[in-house]
Amino acid sequence: MVCNHFDELEEFAPLPPKGAGCEECLKIHQRWVHLRECLVCGHVGCCDSSIGKHATKHFHSTKHPVMRSIEPGESWAWCFVDEVTVELD
Repeated sequence: MVCNHFDELEEFAPLPPKGAGCEECLKIHQRWVHLRECLVCGHVGCCDSSIGKHATKHFHSTKHPVMRSIEPGESWAWCFVDEVTVELD
């Protein structure tokens, strides 16, 4: 399957992540496993292997379709709408 949501993101300027960790986990002193960054607004949330699953919750509340991994050495993104992984350059 092809995802066209990345084409829509070209109109947005790259945003720096809004935090050094999951924004919601930091507020409630919870640990996370891996971090994801919203490519629309820069929100940083934790992955679905984390207790809070805040990246997915961010998608459900905002409908921002694409999150990328911000883990060292990883260069991929996930489209929640099309349920596909896209390798980033």
